[in-house]
Amino acid sequence: METNKAKLDQILKEYSGIKGALIPILQKTQESFGYLSQESMGYIANSLKMSAADIYGVATFYTQFRFTPVGKYVIKVCHGTACHVGGIKILDAMLESKLDIKPGETTKDGLFSIQQVACLGCCSLAPVVMISDKTYGKLTNDKLGKIIDQYYTAEKEGKTL
Repeated sequence: METNKAKLDQILKEYSGIKGALIPILQKTQESFGYLSQESMGYIANSLKMSAADIYGVATFYTQFRFTPVGKYVIKVCHGTACHVGGIKILDAMLESKLDIKPGETTKDGLFSIQQVACLGCCSLAPVVMISDKTYGKLTNDKLGKIIDQYYTAEKEGKTL
């Protein structure tokens, strides 16, 4: 937690004296650590002379904040109408089986997390998933399985896709 405290102190210093800076502080903290831990929220609360409950209340109000670590690769699965019609439920089942996790969870090796999203705005490519910042469309179970395998292969070779 020592390095975390140093990083948190740096974030807090950046926003020192700025009224209404709690949300940017939480955003920067999540950006730095990948999520908001109880420890980091408690540290922020103490530093800002606020209650931890107030910090947690603000953080839980906004859907942008996460309270558990996410994988290196976040798989956003589109559940918009076009993707639903295009068979995204079948892809959901394949992903859950292949990665042995449910939406909102992270693989044991820390590589993948699955998030279901309302729409990725790529209806002409349905069904669609986005892995980190890359969009993959017109998917089948076979295509998506091969894409996941490519990520695992790249990881073994020390590469990042």
